[in-house]
Amino acid sequence: MDNRNFQVRAIGEIAIRCVDYEAMVAFYRDVIGLSLMNDPDDNPIAFFRIAEGFGGHTAVLALFRHDVEGAGRALGSPKPPRTGPASPLHHLAVSLPWDEQDAVMAWYEHIGRAYDVEFFDWVGWRGIFTLDPDGNTVELVAKDPDHR
Repeated sequence: MDNRNFQVRAIGEIAIRCVDYEAMVAFYRDVIGLSLMNDPDDNPIAFFRIAEGFGGHTAVLALFRHDVEGAGRALGSPKPPRTGPASPLHHLAVSLPWDEQDAVMAWYEHIGRAYDVEFFDWVGWRGIFTLDPDGNTVELVAKDPDHR
C-alpha cells in the first residue's frame, strides 16, 4: 500500500529499562551531559532532553526503573533486563557537531572512561563509543563537514 499519507520526521523518544537506575541517571547527566527535564529522585522515570526535536516534541531519552510500567501499556518487570551483548539493543547514538568530538575524547580521557573511535567513510561519520553503567553501547556521532 503506497497511500500511507504520513512520513516520520524524527525520533521523539528513546526509552531504556535500567538495571541500575541511579547509576544510569548519573551517567547520562554527568558523563554525557544531557539535561534533566524532571527530578529523578521523585520519579521512577528520568527524562533527559536530547534536542529540540520536531513539531513541538522535544527529543528525549527516558530512563525507566525496570519494575515500572510505561506508556503504551509497557509492563514493568521485577527481573532486571539483559544488557550488553545479550540485549536486543545494539547501541544508542546521539549526534553532536564534528568540531566537538575532540572535546568528547578529551573529557573521556580526563575522567578515565574507556572509549573507541570508528570511522564510517561511506557516509562521512565518526563515532565515539563507550559503555553506560548497564553495559549498553553509547555512540556520540558526527558527520565530517568536508565529506561529500
